[in-house]
Amino acid sequence: MVLSASSIEALQLKKSPFTWFIKQSLSVAIGLPLMWACSRLPQRFFRLAGTPLLILSIFGLIMVIFIGNAELGAQRWIYIGGLTIQPSEPAKLSLVLWGADLLARKARGGLIEWRQLLIPLLPGTVLLALMVMIGSDLGTTLVLMLIFLALLWVVGAPVRLFAAILSVAALATTIMISVEGYRSARITGWLDVWGNAQGSGYQAAMGQIAMGSGGWFGLGLGSGRQKWGRVPHAESDFIFSIIGEELGLMGTLVVVALFALLGYAGLRVAARVRDPFVRLASAAAVAWIVGQAIINIGAVIGALPITGIPLPLVSYGGSALLPTLAALGMLLSFAKREPGAAAALAARGPGPVARALSWLGLGRRAAGDRRTGRPRPTDNEARGVKGPT
Repeated sequence: MVLSASSIEALQLKKSPFTWFIKQSLSVAIGLPLMWACSRLPQRFFRLAGTPLLILSIFGLIMVIFIGNAELGAQRWIYIGGLTIQPSEPAKLSLVLWGADLLARKARGGLIEWRQLLIPLLPGTVLLALMVMIGSDLGTTLVLMLIFLALLWVVGAPVRLFAAILSVAALATTIMISVEGYRSARITGWLDVWGNAQGSGYQAAMGQIAMGSGGWFGLGLGSGRQKWGRVPHAESDFIFSIIGEELGLMGTLVVVALFALLGYAGLRVAARVRDPFVRLASAAAVAWIVGQAIINIGAVIGALPITGIPLPLVSYGGSALLPTLAALGMLLSFAKREPGAAAALAARGPGPVARALSWLGLGRRAAGDRRTGRPRPTDNEARGVKGPT
């Protein structure tokens, strides 16, 4: 979808139509091994990684303030040679790990007073949010708030605390919208998209036209019309509209169903494990990824204002993809250690890699017995059963 959505703009900029596709493919080539490695790391690694990653994220956000590049009214990126880094993306993962470890240690110590739960979690979250907001990134600030609220919910904070936090957050959001003209224009455009279709509601209107023109099954992959200079940021923030145009309602429902399945799997891990850190980190990671998907999809279909955040795992952007894949690797690691997981995995037998090696004659059975040099007996031969296996 990144290739389909970005090729026209790349040609208009006199670049290769594969420019963004190749860059995203490189990010995937790095991210999948990263996810695989994280899926094999022990729980203790993630607990220890929270604080260093938080410090690195804060350092990166400070660098954005001083040497970051401003584009489209936002200052979120650092350009180092041919690399583009957005430190606010790994900041989400750092808050998940650091907050989960912090609350897990407090819960084990018997500290259940909500005032003690907020310190230093609340100041740390506010610090990250303020530094992100300096770069005019309201969308990422909302995601950080989702992670913060998910951590408090799982640890058992009282409802009145949520009411107080949400009230303060709503007040702060209203102030941030009112002091920035472009944010006020986005709200106006969202409230009356078609009345402002040539102004502040242009992106939303073009996205809805793309969604509506796809029908049930879409115009066909690569056949979308709105990406021809009509939908801004078709490869990133509004890639869901291109999915709707080219793959239709069925394609968008598949994407929504996959995010729902991901959320169910993550919450299932959180519900089944007993370790408080695993429970907190799993729930916070789900709140981050699925919550961000809801915000992005809601903006494309007009249910929410446009905030400028990508669709996880789909939109173009390596800075967003790598932390997300690392978080999924962490969830895989936790899932392998939930009750009954080891027995279930053993009952499945050898995986596809082991079967492929066996077919090529490189598996354990074909390798033979190292002590005798003879081939290992088949299962029937070991049980004394004659005949073909």
